[in-house]
Amino acid sequence: MKIGKFITLEGVEGVGKSTNLSFIADYLKAAGKSVVTSREPGGTVIAEQIRSILLQHSDESLCDESELLLMFAARAQHIKEVIRPALESGQWVVCDRFTDATYAYQGGGRRFNTDDIAWIEAFVQKGLQADKTILLDLPVDIGLKRASDRSTPDRFEIEKRTFFDDVRNVYIQRAINEPERFYVVDASQSIVDVQQSIASCLDVLLNHE
Repeated sequence: MKIGKFITLEGVEGVGKSTNLSFIADYLKAAGKSVVTSREPGGTVIAEQIRSILLQHSDESLCDESELLLMFAARAQHIKEVIRPALESGQWVVCDRFTDATYAYQGGGRRFNTDDIAWIEAFVQKGLQADKTILLDLPVDIGLKRASDRSTPDRFEIEKRTFFDDVRNVYIQRAINEPERFYVVDASQSIVDVQQSIASCLDVLLNHE
C-alpha cells in the first residue's frame, strides 16, 4: 500500500492549532483519505503521561535537560506506536506539533545547541520528517492573549514574552531555511481566511500524490 502523508501544525501559543487540526482532518477525509490526528507531546498513553510531567506545575523544578529528553522520549513512543504504523498503512497523519517545536522551544526558548537537538532527532526519528509543515504565525502578544483567555497557563505559557519571541523567531527562520516543507499562514486573519489558505496548501498536496 502507498505510504501516507505526514502533516504537522506548528506555531506559538494561541495560533489556533487545535481548531485547524480538526479542519485539516475533515478536509482530507472529504477528499477520501483515511486520517489519524494526534499531538505532541502525547499521542499514546505513555506519551500523554510524559506530557503531564512537561506541562503541569510542580514543586520540583524540571531542569532544561530533562525537558528536552522527555520531549524526545514522548516522541519516540509516539513514532513507534502511532505515526509510523499509520503512515505505513497508507493513512495520512496530522499532528499538532512535532520536532520543529523542539527546535523552537528548547532550541530557541531554552537556548539548547541545535547540534545536540539534531543528534537526538537523528537517533529517535531515523529520518522521519513531516511531508508538509503548516506554520500558523501570529505576533506573540496576540497569541498569548488568546491563550490566556482560553485556559489556565501551563508550565510553558507562564514564560516571559522574550521566551516566546525567541520561539517565534526560530519558527520563522526554519520556514525560511526549508521553504519546500513549510507553508506559512498569517494566523491573525479571520478563521475563514486562515482555513482558505490551509485548503490551498492541502489541495497542492492532494494533487501531487
